Amino acid sequence: MDCNCFKREGKNCIEIVPIFSNLTYEEMMEVARITKEKTFEKGEMIYMAGDKGDKLYVIHSGKVKITRFTDSGKEQVIRVLGPGDFMGELSIFSPLPLTDNGEALSQTVTCMIDGKKLKELMKKYPTIAFKVMEELSQRLEKAEHLIENISLHGVERRLALTLINMANEKGEVSLKMSKRDFASHLGMSQETLSRKLTVFQDMGIIKLIGHRRIILLDIEALEKIE
Repeated sequence: MDCNCFKREGKNCIEIVPIFSNLTYEEMMEVARITKEKTFEKGEMIYMAGDKGDKLYVIHSGKVKITRFTDSGKEQVIRVLGPGDFMGELSIFSPLPLTDNGEALSQTVTCMIDGKKLKELMKKYPTIAFKVMEELSQRLEKAEHLIENISLHGVERRLALTLINMANEKGEVSLKMSKRDFASHLGMSQETLSRKLTVFQDMGIIKLIGHRRIILLDIEALEKIE
């Protein structure tokens, strides 16, 4: 199906993606012409490790979980993406197969952009390439930070630092993923995560509200956890 994102109410699929933010409407239309829309249901795989990647996937609505599996078969959640985010970008620049998996966490509408034609547009509009590089640099920094956390810190310190980094200006954390996926992202079991969150709450430094909301009551105490 051709992309009809420009026909939707509100901002379209191309407009909400930062890498295209500097383009004019006419230039965005050029991107739209090499784009197809596809809807994935909750739990459906958008792509899998080993697939030949030749598309950039832009999320128009919904949420997608990006994961990898260890040699032992354990799932590691890399990130959770939402509207305006993109994935599959590395395959555009490399002939190697995809190395991660993209799974829809809810009904998700994506705009799939042809990789070869997108590279041609990058030559025409270098700002697209620079924006992609900027986003990849930010993701690399986050990945290195996650690796450092898992390698150097115990589970309590790892959880405390992550909560601080995820909190908004009001000191609230709203999880975009299930606790199972959050635990996987932190490199711990769901049982360990639940136990440590309960300990933090009993200490009076956080407050758990429902399954996905966490209020940080004492950030200074969290910073001191080793």
